[in-house]
Amino acid sequence: MARLKEKYIKEAAPSLMKELGCKNVMQVPKLSHVVLNVGMGEAIQNIKLLDAAVKELAVLTGQKPVITRAKKSIAGFKLREGMPIGCKVTLRGDRMYEFLDKFIGLALPRIRDFKGVSSKAFDGRGNYAFGVKEQIIFPEIDYDKVESFYGMDVIIATTAKNNEEGKALLKQLGMPFRN
Repeated sequence: MARLKEKYIKEAAPSLMKELGCKNVMQVPKLSHVVLNVGMGEAIQNIKLLDAAVKELAVLTGQKPVITRAKKSIAGFKLREGMPIGCKVTLRGDRMYEFLDKFIGLALPRIRDFKGVSSKAFDGRGNYAFGVKEQIIFPEIDYDKVESFYGMDVIIATTAKNNEEGKALLKQLGMPFRN
C-alpha cells in the first residue's frame, strides 16, 4: 500500500471526521484523482519536443500519457485542427497516492524560493489546481538529458463539498500551504 494512502486511512480520515463533524466514515472527503497536463505550443514547429515530454511524463507517473490535439484552427498561431499540442495523464488509486507522496515530499521542496503553495487555488468544490514552472524539480528527470524546459498543471480532485473541506484534507496529507 502506498505510504500516503496508509497515512490517510490511519491518521487523516479519523482526524478529519472529528474536525468536520462527519457522522459516517463515507462522509469524510478523500482524493478522487490527479491530472497532470502539459501544453506545448512549441510542438507545432518541432514534434520531437512533444515526444520528449511524453517520455518524461511517463517516467514521472508510471503511466503512458494521452496526446492532446487542437480543437480549433487558429491562423495567428499557425495551428490546424487536430495537430498535437500537449499531453496529459490522469492518475487514480495507488499510482495517484505514490505520485502525490513523491510530489509533496520531494518535488515541491526543490522549487526555487519555495514558501508554500497558495491556499487560494481551490475551485469552490474542493478541487485544487496549480502550475509547476519546470519539470526538473522531479528527481527522476535527468537534467543533462532534458531537451526543453516546460511547465505543467497539476489538478488534485477530491470528493470534498467545499474549499474548506478540500483544504483540510490536503493539509492532513502534508500539503505545505503558505500562511
